[in-house]
Formats: sequence, structure tokens, C-alpha cells
Amino acid sequence: MSSTKFRSYGLVAVGIMAGVAISLGISAVAQRPGPLPLDELRQFSSVFAIIKNNYVEEVEDADLLGGAIAGMVSDLDPHSAYLDADAFRDMQSATQGEFGGLGIEVGTRDGFVSVIAPIEDTPAARAGVLAGDLIIKIDETPTQGMSLSDAVDLMRGKPGTPIVLTLMRADESNPVVVRIVRDIIRVHSVRGHMLDNGIAYVRISQFQDKTGADLVEKLRELGQNGAPTGLVLDLRNDPGGLLNAAIGVSGAFLPSDALVVSTKGRTPDANQEYRIRPADYLRGGADYLMRVPEWARTVPMVVLVNGGSASASEIVAGALQDYDRAEVLGTRTFGKGSVQVILPISRETAIKLTTSRYYTPNGHSIQATGITPDYHVTETPEGDLFQRPREADLLRHLSNDQDRLEIRSQIRLPSEDESQRRREPIEFGSDTDYQLQQAVNLLQGEPVQESPPPSAMANAQANVNQPTKVLELPEGSGIRMKIEPLDTAPPERVPAL
Repeated sequence: MSSTKFRSYGLVAVGIMAGVAISLGISAVAQRPGPLPLDELRQFSSVFAIIKNNYVEEVEDADLLGGAIAGMVSDLDPHSAYLDADAFRDMQSATQGEFGGLGIEVGTRDGFVSVIAPIEDTPAARAGVLAGDLIIKIDETPTQGMSLSDAVDLMRGKPGTPIVLTLMRADESNPVVVRIVRDIIRVHSVRGHMLDNGIAYVRISQFQDKTGADLVEKLRELGQNGAPTGLVLDLRNDPGGLLNAAIGVSGAFLPSDALVVSTKGRTPDANQEYRIRPADYLRGGADYLMRVPEWARTVPMVVLVNGGSASASEIVAGALQDYDRAEVLGTRTFGKGSVQVILPISRETAIKLTTSRYYTPNGHSIQATGITPDYHVTETPEGDLFQRPREADLLRHLSNDQDRLEIRSQIRLPSEDESQRRREPIEFGSDTDYQLQQAVNLLQGEPVQESPPPSAMANAQANVNQPTKVLELPEGSGIRMKIEPLDTAPPERVPAL
């Protein structure tokens, strides 16, 4: 390779890196204690040139540099990512409430694509896909070691076209195969109805641009025949979304100017307090909080959460809990206590970068620990149907800067009887919803069938004393999953209302 060509590639690499730094702001460069890492940049340009000249097939410059950016960002933490043109467009569509696909939030775990949560009333949810499922095959393509962006590309397609997912589920001894027909996903983030006992039930499935305004309209609708006697706000399996939507939702139940969440990071812009005032929750709309019915601010209230409640859901639950506005009932939340910002690096691409941790009004960080419910109630009297992965289970997750105790998932080993039958997912808000039944009991002053919170120390000791069991797929799959035992036995507790 000629020295001229090498210098040329070196200039390209330095230019790319400088361009990214500039897009992040001058402060990012100013904070660096020394000059640019020229030795490392030379290594980068050397690898770039070697691949360009020697790889078995010709590779486009844009593909190589896009891959380099993707690798650089994804190695930081599980939530930072490079958004190519397709991913950037899909992200914008998802926050607006309409996009094409299957209707699942995905991440990575144990080298596979993992379902964080299915979105309600979508093809994936109707097909029986559950939070915590590992997607081991997409059609006939194994996913082990596959990048998340490649998996998303395979699952993306025209509405009306079929796709087959092969899933590994902790409580199933054999793979679960589901056939899904792609569709336009229109997410109605707010739903609700009146229960027979005069208690209003409202569910938020995702935090989008219009979630706050839609919530207010739903509350007004539910109170049109008289103020409800109680309110259940269901945030189970809500993976989060827009921060300003979480502020707006909190504002429907808390007083004006109340602190909802604060953020702390390395740059001045990352250190913020978000309060219930229009500048902190509005995005181009009217002040919908002026239309909140008075009963919504004073009625007894319970917030339902579980291991699928993440990010914006945890912000809302934490704020209502800290202000004693609501009792939180369910299981410990996911534990995503970090904030990501979208930073465009071109007209069509961007990076999603973690810039700060967030803290509840009392200054509590839930990163990798989650929100602890006031009443620990599992999905059924016998326990949860399955265990979801948590923030602390994710590779390279941020640590909690206040608490060393990180909460990881522990998979309950099913009995033979349970393994023989397929357990149906719970229909949130239905008459068979056990956690909702306990929330109603709490609001009515009746006994709550509470499950004992799993003690981290007790579970750690139990796992030392009990051998780890291994679940194996059929021969040739090459996949093994560890199953850790977890015992639960629900006692009764009388509420203090």
C-alpha cells in the first residue's frame, strides 16, 4: 500500500471522527484532557484500508464506516445505538404511534434477539409472543450472534406478508413456533374502562407524543357519569418512550410545578430538572393538563407495574410513589434508569446516545435495581407466569451510582405439570387479571394477597445450595439455557387505607 493512499485513508478517518465529535457539541471535545488519540485513529484507518484492499468481496465505504460507528456506539451500553436510515425512520414513526412490523420491542440477551415486550393488540401479541422470549430463528435463519439491526431488518417487511419466529421460552421444554402476518402497527397508547365497582381502569402501553393528551381525554370520558371511587393506572409491560410524555402523564395526577424527574450526566445540558410545567411536557400542542378532571387529582389510586415496566413507566411510577399520590402494586420494574438522546449525524442517520442517569423526586436512582412496589403481587397466586430479563441482565449495562445491589432475573423452574400445559398470557384489565383484582381490593380496603418479595440474599444462598439445571434444545441446536430455581408462597396482607 502506498504511503499516499495510507495518508488519504487516515484523513478520511480523522474527518469522520471529527464530524461525529462536532455533531455531539463542542463541549465533548473541550472536556477531553488531551489531544485526539492519533495512534488509535491511525489503527482505525489501517484496518479500514486493509479491509478495503483485501476483503474477499468489495465493500462500500459507507457500509464500512456505518459498521464502525455502529460498533463504537453499541459497545457503550445496551441502549446506545447507531440508527441507519431505516432505523431512524422507524424510530420516528414509532414515537408518533404508527409503524410497520410485528409489534414487539426487542433487545439482545445471551447472544440472541430477546423480546422486551409485545405491544398490545398487534400481530405479535395476538400470536402469543411473550416478554422474555428468545428469538432463536427468524424464518429459517438462526439468530445466535446476529446483530440487532440485522434481526430487525429480517423481521421488517410489507404488511400482509408472513413470518415464522422460533422462540425459546423459559417455561417450555421445546421451542415455540409462531406464524405472524406483518401489519401496519397503530399503537393506541391509552385505553380504559370502568370496572363494576365504580373504579376506573386506565392502561398506558407506550409513551408517545399524544399519550398525555389521550390520557386526559380518557379520564374525562370515564368520569362523565360521575367521579369514580378509585383509579388503577396500569403500566405493566410498558417499555417506555418519550420523556416529555412521562412528565405530562405525571402532571395529570400531581400539582403544578412538582418535580417529576431529574437527570445527571457529564455535560451541563445533561443535568436537568423536569417539572410539571408546559415547557417540560408539551411538544407542539395545547396545554391539555388544564382539562384534567378534578377527581383524577384526589381519588385513591394504585399503579400496576411488573418487570416489563421500563424507562418512562418507571419515571411515572417513581414520581407517584415518592409523592405518596399512589400505591404501587405488582413486581419490581425493569430498572432502566438512563436517558438517551437522538443526535442526528446526517439528514437520514443518527445515534441514540446515553447521556445521563435519571432520579426520582426523592433523588433515588433505579438504574439496574428498578422500582420496588409497595405491595409485591405476582401475576398469579402461584407466582409469575415467566420471568422477564431485567436491565441488570443486559451486557454492558450501566451500574447504579447509589446502590451496589443489582436485581437480576431468576428463572423459576416449572413443575412437570406446568411443563405439560401451555400457559396463556394474561389479558390485562380482564376479570381474570389477578394483579388487578388485588389493586381493587387495596382501593376498597379489603385484604391484599401479597407475595413475599424475593430477597436477593436469600435467592443468592438458595442458588448456591441448589444445583443449576440446564434446559437443552433438541440435538443440533447448540443452545443451552440456565434455569435458576425460585420459590414463592403468597401470604395475605391487609391494606392500610
